[in-house]
Amino acid sequence: MKILVTGTAGFIGFHLAKRLLERGDEVVGIDNINDYYDVRVKYGRLEELGFKKSEYEYGKKYESSKYPNHTFYRIDLEDKEAIEKVFQEEKPQRVCNLAAQAGVRYSLTNPHAYVQSNIVGFLNILEACRHHEVEHLAYASSSSVYGLNERMPFSVEDNVDHPISLYAASKKSNELMAHTYSHLYGIPTTGLRFFTVYGPWGRPDMALFLFTKAILEDRPIDVFNYGKMKRDFTYIDDIVEGVVRIIDNPPKPDNCWSGRRPNPASSKAPYKVYNIGNGAPVELMDFIEAIEKALGKEAKKNLLPIQPGDVPATWADTSALERDLGYKPGTPIEYGVEQFVKWYRQFYNV
Repeated sequence: MKILVTGTAGFIGFHLAKRLLERGDEVVGIDNINDYYDVRVKYGRLEELGFKKSEYEYGKKYESSKYPNHTFYRIDLEDKEAIEKVFQEEKPQRVCNLAAQAGVRYSLTNPHAYVQSNIVGFLNILEACRHHEVEHLAYASSSSVYGLNERMPFSVEDNVDHPISLYAASKKSNELMAHTYSHLYGIPTTGLRFFTVYGPWGRPDMALFLFTKAILEDRPIDVFNYGKMKRDFTYIDDIVEGVVRIIDNPPKPDNCWSGRRPNPASSKAPYKVYNIGNGAPVELMDFIEAIEKALGKEAKKNLLPIQPGDVPATWADTSALERDLGYKPGTPIEYGVEQFVKWYRQFYNV
């Protein structure tokens, strides 16, 4: 298939593009290569995909030297004309929108970036899918949408009307916008609620990256909520396997859906939402221990209160993913952390 993937210089987008290319799909990549975190990592990912340039001219089409079926454009999602032009020229059959302004804490100080990229940008993707007869739009949501929910594990059938960061609110908005387009125009859409993704080529603003860097540099690590945190850490390969299966299976209308007892995870429209998580939350202190073991070095810990916008625990109910697509992630944290540390040492030569 010809699949447009936004965010291919990003963590999940890079791994997804690579996986799709290796199975023989044609991939059109989009990214604006912003400087939210160390751009060397973004350029490194693009280089792995066969793009050698360190400067990418805005809007220009680049061909991969490694994959003959891969092209790349540097553009912003919020640039309506540029997005329309790519859809018009490339005519993708399916789209996976992973580009977004990421990060919970950054949304507290830079709220406008989230509205532009995650709301305006997503609207442009929806409109392009509508006008170019895209067969299926899969898009990144987030476990952050569960907000103040306390019942564990988090189920896609739970109400998610109480987000506690603008980032989470923007992702919930994406789900609502997608449903509207599925209902009005019959576009099959699937929301992907990712749970704390980690692994090689991971994001430098995430805990695993920050902790590894600090420990190697003999600096203390910031441990929030005094270590009393749990996260459903999900290895990148497991995430990508789930996303690929979802892309391959556009949702159909749920004929059993009732407006009297509405199920938030499906609809009369071709609309679905899935959790993609390990289904096994890990204590933060156990996570740190796994990093220490992989590095062969003990961490100095700076214990701090919980930060605004953070939740104390996440835990994915993946039963819908198992039922519909026969898949359940399950990579152990020790293996995943070890793979990341190997990559980190190689990339930074430490």
